[in-house]
Amino acid sequence: MKNILEKEVKNVAKELYSHISLNEITVETSGNFGDYASNIALILAGEVKKTPRVVAEKIVEKLRDLNIAGVKKIEIEGPGFINFYLTDSFFIKELENILKLGSEYGKNKIFKDKKIMIEYTDPNPFKVFHIGHLMTNTIGESLSRLFEFSGAIVKRANYQGDIGMHVAKALWGMQKIANSMPAEDTEINKKTAYLGEAYILGSRAFEDDDVAQKQIKEINKKIYESSDEELNRLYRIGREWSLEHFEEIYKKLGTKFDYYFFESQTFAEGVKIVKENLTKGVFRKSDGAVIFPGEEYDLHNRVFLNSEGLPTYEAKDLGLAFLKHQTYPTDVSIMITANEQSSYFSVVLKALEMIAPTIARGMRHIDHGMLRMPSGKMSSRTGDVITGESLLKDSIDLARSKITSDDNLEKEQELITEGVGVGAIKFSILRRAIGKDIIYDEKQSLSFDGDSGPYIQYTNARAQSILQKANEQGIKMDVNINTLGITNVERILYQFPSVVERATRENAPHFICTYLLELSSAFNTYYANTPILTAKNETPYRITLTQAVSIVLKNGLFLLGITAPKKM
Repeated sequence: MKNILEKEVKNVAKELYSHISLNEITVETSGNFGDYASNIALILAGEVKKTPRVVAEKIVEKLRDLNIAGVKKIEIEGPGFINFYLTDSFFIKELENILKLGSEYGKNKIFKDKKIMIEYTDPNPFKVFHIGHLMTNTIGESLSRLFEFSGAIVKRANYQGDIGMHVAKALWGMQKIANSMPAEDTEINKKTAYLGEAYILGSRAFEDDDVAQKQIKEINKKIYESSDEELNRLYRIGREWSLEHFEEIYKKLGTKFDYYFFESQTFAEGVKIVKENLTKGVFRKSDGAVIFPGEEYDLHNRVFLNSEGLPTYEAKDLGLAFLKHQTYPTDVSIMITANEQSSYFSVVLKALEMIAPTIARGMRHIDHGMLRMPSGKMSSRTGDVITGESLLKDSIDLARSKITSDDNLEKEQELITEGVGVGAIKFSILRRAIGKDIIYDEKQSLSFDGDSGPYIQYTNARAQSILQKANEQGIKMDVNINTLGITNVERILYQFPSVVERATRENAPHFICTYLLELSSAFNTYYANTPILTAKNETPYRITLTQAVSIVLKNGLFLLGITAPKKM
């Protein structure tokens, strides 16, 4: 309906004022007057030298003559806003559409058949899965689902740093505490705790001990060369433990990756690319290293090969870009990282543009803010860190304390608890615009009273409980008897497809969050003030409305990567 109204408004404006640009004219959902509103009269008034009210009156006169299907009336509000009121039958038809489409409701085709690769999460073996990885995973998974919901063919990619100085530090530490290395049959969390201890030991030694620093640099060289069998053995063990641990976390988060890329795969290609383009003038030598002269492009200079000839992250990312393109050529290739890396990627993508413009053309970098605890930012180097895994565990434990247990549904109960705990964190991340920092409040995130993921999950569970009771009583759904007329619930329901489209176009899952909170609030108010199962003749309609609410809540939660349990 939004698209129809926008088209008709622009057609009328062109007819009346053919010489005026219409780019800024929009039709949006209205929270106060009508179901849609247009700002066209306010925009045109200055151009045509008339008051907005006069312009609005001329436009509305012609719009009324069109008798647009689904529009009950068109009115002018305030200084010249044009408001559209939809018919009751329009909302009833939309209810039927929701029930008919079910899990497909809200889908669109704005990215139909577009090939999109989204790279996100990117944890480093030998280091902890920190809260930054949790944040980029949540955002990446939600965007992946939004693009898929809009017709794209999405491939999820995960790029992991399994080679480099952090690995050398961990291996140095593993050698120092070799006697406490866990046995092969030890639980994976104890194995990764050992790796974390080794990394911290090596990281501290690197900064505080010149001899240790020299040893770690030598280990780093040997890793790239694979020239030391004992180091190779420790490397294989640590890498395997880390990746196994990460998979457990991905499963809990509801993410499955199509491609795993590793720095050990990309560094050689990165070195080759840099050396080839050094002779072409893209790169230049500086103090024994090879740099990209970003300052010549209003950016900043960055090292791509260090003075020892080893590749930096920058060179590896060039190798990754080529590897991605060879593995799965796409229309768009997206990388999601914290905004701390924005300037880094501006240089890397500029270098890529000069080397391989076709590949660079489809590359996009989406950055996000930081997830912070009330105590501030933490460091994996010192060990003063709340890991992503520990944050998930704490949230799940708190959810367990808030959800009524049922001994007969022990396994199902644990899945519900996990879904609520994980969903609480995800919603806290996604409810704000991606670029903003977040101060994580654990108690608020698990509130069942509003502005949280569990509140939406609980609303859906309430709707499901009503539907189950209706089914037990043999009540069938019917949209034909509704003496109350159209409520806010119906008005909010039909907005879902346009909210999905906007969230997708703008890479903004927070629009879904805001919408779901609004729908949940409207339905809970409806539930509190309107008998549903005891309304006699009107119960079938109200059950229909309840079913539609549940469908849309589940679809919206799915797009956020959050489960929708039937019971809570």
